Amino acid sequence: MPTPNIRRRWIIGVITLIALVAVILIGTRIYASTVSSRAEDSPTLSAPPPAPDRAQDRAPTGIEGTWTTTTGSWAGYRLDEVLNGSDVTVTGRTDNVTATIVVTGQELVDATVTVPVADITTDSDRRDNYFRTSAIDTAAHPEATFTLTSSIDVSRAVEEGQATIPLTGELSINGQTRTVSVDAETAFGQNSAQIIGQIPVTWSDFGVQAPDLGFVSVEDSGFIEFSLNVGRS
Repeated sequence: MPTPNIRRRWIIGVITLIALVAVILIGTRIYASTVSSRAEDSPTLSAPPPAPDRAQDRAPTGIEGTWTTTTGSWAGYRLDEVLNGSDVTVTGRTDNVTATIVVTGQELVDATVTVPVADITTDSDRRDNYFRTSAIDTAAHPEATFTLTSSIDVSRAVEEGQATIPLTGELSINGQTRTVSVDAETAFGQNSAQIIGQIPVTWSDFGVQAPDLGFVSVEDSGFIEFSLNVGRS
């Protein structure tokens, strides 16, 4: 039979272990809640740009021309982590994004968006370093790009100033290219516009290795997000 001292030490050890597990679980939940609260909001349209004269706005050339990015544009990703059983939402963003959009008549005929992926940051330097060196080899593949492959009627944007338009194009990440579609929300004025959207992606389709370290894992699906402010040159 164990002596009273041995039983006492055993009981203290069990209590200490239970307390330690409780602290870890509570701390994990607090961390998960904190990190999720730091996740950026999904892209939304700002106040519509000042509308031009309605007669001109409805003309075939109402938004015709070449549009390029202005200040306030950004792009990045949204994904879900599971940390010790707690769900965590993570967003990474950069405002170093360039886009060129060409509208002819009432058709969007060309669009390219370029993002230097090494500039994308989250709330964690360790996560960002893993993203740049292990998840994606940013030295070999420094840019992510989207290129429109099918022209699209934008007459509703001409008529109403604000509309949702389906875009289809090629998304290139980590040296891999896939055809993607996104319902982009647009708000056009005479010489300024905003285009936003979320592109659903499966990271493994682009050779992006989601880490699974036991205590933390990353879901294989997520979103590429963008909010583009553009002006007509």
